Amino acid sequence: MRNVRNEYIGDPIVGIAVVGRNTKELLRRAKPKQILVLDHRDLDEMAALSIIELKCIAVINAATSMSGDYPMKGPLLLLQAGIPIFEIEPNQFALFEDHIRIHIAEHITFHNCHQISVPYRIFTKEQWENLQQIANCNVGARLNDFIDNTLKYAQKEKDFVIHPLDVPPLRTMMQNKHVVVVVRGSGYKNDLQALKDYIEDYQPVLIGVDGGADALMKYGHIPDLIVGDMDSVSDEALRHGKEIVVHAYPDGRAPGMTRVQALNLRAERIPSYGTSEDVAMLLAYEQNAELIVTLGTHTHMIDFLEKGRKGMSSTILVRMKIGSKLVDAKGVSKLYHRPISWRSLWMVPAAALFPLMMLGLIHPGIQHAADVLMTYLKVSMD
Repeated sequence: MRNVRNEYIGDPIVGIAVVGRNTKELLRRAKPKQILVLDHRDLDEMAALSIIELKCIAVINAATSMSGDYPMKGPLLLLQAGIPIFEIEPNQFALFEDHIRIHIAEHITFHNCHQISVPYRIFTKEQWENLQQIANCNVGARLNDFIDNTLKYAQKEKDFVIHPLDVPPLRTMMQNKHVVVVVRGSGYKNDLQALKDYIEDYQPVLIGVDGGADALMKYGHIPDLIVGDMDSVSDEALRHGKEIVVHAYPDGRAPGMTRVQALNLRAERIPSYGTSEDVAMLLAYEQNAELIVTLGTHTHMIDFLEKGRKGMSSTILVRMKIGSKLVDAKGVSKLYHRPISWRSLWMVPAAALFPLMMLGLIHPGIQHAADVLMTYLKVSMD
């Protein structure tokens, strides 16, 4: 059993709880200034960024926020944003319900049928630093296991890549076009901003993978196609997307279709192994896209471990198949900052001339010179 201690010494925290074991679904329901009660072992970076973006005031976690199995930034990001993490015992999660008012001081207290008091352990930056050191020492062992798992499943999943997808007729045309596949992964916001001019100039087909559709909309783009199991995309994005494809299990089961139909929306389904971003890339490839630009995709061990996947066999196989058509834009915002475009340079002299024009309107000497010049011109014309 974990050592649960009362260590919080800040001002009492009071807020309304939103409770759920599925963090993605929980974040769809959560509102600003609420307290999240979740059951999330190893809080990943994207979950932390979503919590910060929501402006939640605290996190109560019934699982280990950081195990030290592999390096991760999620808990640190929350602490740096001023969002405390309170860890409780797993069996205490069932005590919490949506909409209860929680008070956090020496204990977590709230009224359900009765007044309930729950002990906790505060997760600190010092704990994160110690666990990060342990995790860095574990990287070699984790990588060995990750490679073994990847090779094992590559053998099982190779047919998924060798044979074409079972693609239904789609309205979205990709043949001979550029396609941008957006995943809400690490650094996606900066990368999407960096590609702003490219998207404006080339007008590529925009595919949002689950929450990637929300990312596109946040930057003023309507997704041409939304692909995924529908576990992290918002209702708003689903309603605005031009076309929806649900990533189903290989046997045809598609839990995401239930959600789409509940919104009275139409969707196609593609049964397949692999991740939804793998399906989106393969779909663009098999629709004869000229170029496939991926943004925010998961490309390395930590990415996949944070998603709960112990290998990346399908992703490696998909990237091998797509080959030269694939351009990975992840991290492009860190590599290069586009200089000011020529079409924007007219603003520089305009901005410089503006104060001179204003000076001319108010300075007597310049006004007199202008009057003399106008008189001279009139005399010359006569």
